[in-house]
Amino acid sequence: MLNRVFLIGRCVADPELQFTNSGSPFTRFRIAVNRPYRDRNGNWQEEVLFIDVVVWGDAADRAVTRLSKGSRVLVEGRLVQSSWETESGEKRSKIEVRADRVVALDRKSEEDTEEVEDIDF
Repeated sequence: MLNRVFLIGRCVADPELQFTNSGSPFTRFRIAVNRPYRDRNGNWQEEVLFIDVVVWGDAADRAVTRLSKGSRVLVEGRLVQSSWETESGEKRSKIEVRADRVVALDRKSEEDTEEVEDIDF
């Protein structure tokens, strides 16, 4: 079996550092992934997917400092399903990417010689 995801997209908002009750750092952020395609009439269309990403540990702190709204980012990880119950008793679930690797693809400036910054785990 294989559960591996590679995505390139843009951050929809600035990531924010959060902590679990036990003090473990994490951040969740959403990326927009665009897919251009031609419709039946030959016209270009664009499909946009909004995908939630979660990053844990020290990498979460680095993601918060290196990524911001609009940043191009490569995310490598696996799909996980989270389930919870609302206060009114409704069961909810969602699928998100648990990132093993996050790479900022934007240069900081034109003089910057380092094209990517790897946020390792």
